[in-house]
Amino acid sequence: MTQTTEVPGTTGRLQGRRIGILMESDYVEEEIAYYRMRFAEEGAQVELLTRLWGSDSLTFTGHEQRAPIEVGGDLEKLDYDELSRFSALIVPSGMVADRLRYTDNVSRPAPAVEVMRRAFRLPNLIKAFSCHGLLLLSSVPELVRDRPVTCHNNLVGDVRNMGAVYTGRDVVVDGDLVTSRTVEQCNLLARTVIEMLVARGNGGR
Repeated sequence: MTQTTEVPGTTGRLQGRRIGILMESDYVEEEIAYYRMRFAEEGAQVELLTRLWGSDSLTFTGHEQRAPIEVGGDLEKLDYDELSRFSALIVPSGMVADRLRYTDNVSRPAPAVEVMRRAFRLPNLIKAFSCHGLLLLSSVPELVRDRPVTCHNNLVGDVRNMGAVYTGRDVVVDGDLVTSRTVEQCNLLARTVIEMLVARGNGGR
């Protein structure tokens, strides 16, 4: 079974950086594997995060091969102090965002949505969304209102209703926000995040 963390390389341009990836079932196996490999190659510590529902860890299954992956990172512990220790937070493709936006109490946002609210108040933290990832922000549209984004074709109406400015490009960068069109561009999203962090140097997490 795949474990939660990837051992970072001893060399690379992202030594000392932490990259968080939000997880749930029906993730795209190849995408998550690529992120973990690519960021670790650059020396970053990659951490998988989810809502643990009181458990020490949960095992999720992928969308295509039903591959299991164990996740032990608790996103509900991501207060401002903990979030500030990350360099980037990635919401991947598949059904991850849709599952994470579930709330058992409809009068309160899902914990992952609350994490996004905090994350968007931290300009040094890169927020990256792949394909359907922007679904996680559907209940907090003010976070992307008037901001240029890209997304899967199935989400264009949603992001426009959220007040975001849809573009048809493969990858869009708007300050601390990175969006990519489909899972096929996961390599471009990773490369963009890496280059942004490298450009910031050691002084900008």
